[in-house]
Amino acid sequence: MNRRSLLAALPLLAGGCSILPDRPNVPVRRYALAPMRPENQASRPRAPVLQVRLVRAVPGLQDLGLRRLNADGSYEILVYEEWLAPPALLTDAALRAWLQASGLFSAVVPQGSRAEADLVLEMQLTQLEAVPAAGRARAALSGLLLREERLTSRVVETLEVSAEAPLAPDAEAPAMARSMALALGLALSRLEAALVPLAR
Repeated sequence: MNRRSLLAALPLLAGGCSILPDRPNVPVRRYALAPMRPENQASRPRAPVLQVRLVRAVPGLQDLGLRRLNADGSYEILVYEEWLAPPALLTDAALRAWLQASGLFSAVVPQGSRAEADLVLEMQLTQLEAVPAAGRARAALSGLLLREERLTSRVVETLEVSAEAPLAPDAEAPAMARSMALALGLALSRLEAALVPLAR
């Protein structure tokens, strides 16, 4: 086939097949996960320094997509409705900001900081999901509070908190994200309350 014949055949070939997907281009919507405290507190004199180690997530919570629990008990990841970053990373930032504003600690530093910490918090995100059929969103964390003692760490307390926030049964993704953020904020508030007698 010469060049002229090949050029003439190109429109026919283009009509018969395409490398472009035969699906609509659905834009991805992204949501913040940054619950806000009702108020900030000033630090107490001689309050301890807290190091927050990087928050981890249980299997199933590493996806960016919002997580929904259906009425039949199956989980669904909303692929076009995503968090701005992995939920554990967003929870890590929210946790440090929340505790820094609690007034319980003179400083809240991240993992890897060269600051000498009196206490160390290790937390894991164990639940972050919308359950429209039940009319709620859920968030939960569990972990340990440690005290650094020379070359060892002593467990001060085992921590486990959870919370729920209301959610309409017909809620769309933006409402799900807001409700999950509210549930996380309530869980962080309960974690703060659990730390009050331990932050000494």
